[in-house]
Amino acid sequence: QVHLVESGGGLVRAGGSLRLSCAPSERTLVSYAMGWFRQAPGKERIFVAAIDWFGNNTKYADPVKGRFTISRDDADNTLYLQMNILNPEDTAVYYCAKAYGLGPYSTRHNYHDWGQGTQVTVSS
Repeated sequence: QVHLVESGGGLVRAGGSLRLSCAPSERTLVSYAMGWFRQAPGKERIFVAAIDWFGNNTKYADPVKGRFTISRDDADNTLYLQMNILNPEDTAVYYCAKAYGLGPYSTRHNYHDWGQGTQVTVSS
C-alpha cells in the first residue's frame, strides 16, 4: 500500500495563496489518477480536484473552479494543488488520494489510498 504524505498547509489571510504537495513515502504516483478532497469540521469529506493518469485532463468542484489548479510532476513524483484567492470557506483539512484507472474521478469510491491530510486555515 502506498502511503501518501501531504504538505504545504497553513494559515493564510483571505485573498492569499497556498500550494499543497502530495508525495508517496514509497513507490510512485506514475500511472495513477490522483485527487484532492477536503473536510471541514463537522462536515463530510468532499471532492476538490482531480487529474488523470497522464496529467492531461482535470476536474474541479464548482466552488474552486478558476481559483485552484491541480497538477502533477511525475519526474518529481509529486502531486500539487495551487490554491489562489482563498476565502474562509476553504478552511479544511485537505487530503490527497490515489485511484486505479485513468481518471479523473470526482467520487470518493474511486480512491483507495489516502494521505493523513494537511490543515488549511483561511482567516477573514
